[in-house]
Amino acid sequence: MACTMVDMPGELLYLSSEDVGRVGLPIAEIIATVEAAFREKGQGMAEMPPKPGIHPMPDAFIHAMPAYLSGMGAAGMKWVSGFPENKKRGLPYISGLLILNDPGNGLPTCVMDAAWVTAKRTAAATAIAAKHLARRESTVFGMLGCGVQGRTNLEAVNAAFDGLEQVQVYDIDREVAGKYAKDMKTTYGLDVEVMAEPRKAVEGADIVVTAGPILKHPQPVIDAGWLKEGGFACPLDFDSYWKSEAMQAMDKFCTDDIGQLRYYQTVGYFSGIPEIHADLSEVIMGHKPGRESADERTMSMNLGVAIEDMATAIRVFEGAKKKGIGTWLKL
Repeated sequence: MACTMVDMPGELLYLSSEDVGRVGLPIAEIIATVEAAFREKGQGMAEMPPKPGIHPMPDAFIHAMPAYLSGMGAAGMKWVSGFPENKKRGLPYISGLLILNDPGNGLPTCVMDAAWVTAKRTAAATAIAAKHLARRESTVFGMLGCGVQGRTNLEAVNAAFDGLEQVQVYDIDREVAGKYAKDMKTTYGLDVEVMAEPRKAVEGADIVVTAGPILKHPQPVIDAGWLKEGGFACPLDFDSYWKSEAMQAMDKFCTDDIGQLRYYQTVGYFSGIPEIHADLSEVIMGHKPGRESADERTMSMNLGVAIEDMATAIRVFEGAKKKGIGTWLKL
């Protein structure tokens, strides 16, 4: 059944992975939308409990991520999984579904594949953190982990920083890193170099993003002193890459949601982090300062929060209806 311009009573819109991509939401719009979601959070207009989860295998998770943004009229939940061993099976590390509900009556309005939304909103949050915590004149980007997040994070940071020139990349799979370098060089016209070890990807970089698997008992390799003065780091893999000493060396340590980080501490993560300076909503709203000097080392420990998903998903939903994309299903 073809999608029409209006919602159909008693039906919901189903958007496959292909459908979500066809909507074609630009990264600049996603960055603006996610930043607006953080502003709603800072204004007390968001409801977002810490995400509960189950763990069927070691270092694997399936999380429920509900959120409500009253200003955007976005309510729903993402049911997302991360299975590190999936690469060996030819399957994606991250997969899931996202459901939107009408905040006025609670009825489900849309179910969509969550992989695209997760990839793009995570990268948007990185770019937003970098806008407030990295040096505006940043030119060198370090990327550790050349999977989906490696690609979307370069896309978002490149969109947010006009002066980006060089990319230093590392992946444990040299072949994956080589393909990444070739593809990104072609796409963005940047100088992309594959590094033989993690240290070389970090040293000299103005902005560093790490995107490996999230591990309960990691063996981090990034040490204090690798990140240069004035550098900004954004781990997407919790503290799996960063030693405690490296995090303690930060002049400002931020996160996308303090409540969620505190929750994770109760279940065994983040035992070696420094004092939290602020969450992103506080920095974006101007309640806490972002970067204050050129030589500060800063970090935003981005856990990935559900307001990012709902804000992005409602735009995808609106775009799909406008363009006639998707399939209407009876409830």
